Amino acid sequence: MPKVSSVIVPYAAYLRVYEPLAAFPDEERAHWTRYARRAERPSYQDELRRSLADLLPTPPVAVPVHESADAFVTEVDGVVCVCPWRTRLRGWQALGDLDEDFPEPVLDALIPPVVRRQSAQDYERWLERNPDARPWIRTATWQVPINWFVLVSDAEREYEEGGGAEGAAAPVLRYRTPMVQARRRVARGLRALREAVDEGPLIDGLVDVGRWLEEFHPRSLVELDYGGLVHALPAGELAADRSAADVAEGIEALRHGDGATAGAAYGRLVQRWRAVRDRRSAN
Repeated sequence: MPKVSSVIVPYAAYLRVYEPLAAFPDEERAHWTRYARRAERPSYQDELRRSLADLLPTPPVAVPVHESADAFVTEVDGVVCVCPWRTRLRGWQALGDLDEDFPEPVLDALIPPVVRRQSAQDYERWLERNPDARPWIRTATWQVPINWFVLVSDAEREYEEGGGAEGAAAPVLRYRTPMVQARRRVARGLRALREAVDEGPLIDGLVDVGRWLEEFHPRSLVELDYGGLVHALPAGELAADRSAADVAEGIEALRHGDGATAGAAYGRLVQRWRAVRDRRSAN
């Protein structure tokens, strides 16, 4: 397989679910079983590179014509688990969210209205045949949503510094946790938040991600990956990033009625991630 550049754009983080093969219907299970045995499989960078390549033609291919047959593969306690890319489904969903990120004139220049309309119609027809479809991967650009950190703990943090030379491996910052643990943390976090604050975006986001997790096999693995965001953070800040610890500290403080400690933890998170988002509009 050709070597892929370590520079990843866009600056996106990912929340992935790896399901055991037993969770899939027979035909799909057979495909993923064969797939997992392959000696070489695409990497995270390969998935992104293929997605970006579709945007280069004129007009751009906003959503692939066919669904991807690729997946990320890992092993959990001797059990093979896969995370299907589902690039076509995720493309449709991302296309529907673009109007929240760009004014219409900019969006029209990026992806012509006729392309967006056709894709929306295709998605509607596809959903009629696949009403229960859901992606195994969620994506967030220029941030890691705070509710994602509720699913993991600082003890599960995996950080690899990467190399400084050109072509060397990029840094890696990720968390991996069993599905049952992630669901348990969602439940505990929701209880603490609802007892301490009014309904709001943080609670809504946690409810949404909790419902998504319920769609998967209980022996799945949940992975929070900083992805391309490792290139948006200076090496020192990346190494010192303990966002999951800050979220856990804040929730624990709320459970004990300690608003000052919770506020301080939340302030650290806001400051850290505001600085990342500000780089989006920097020259």
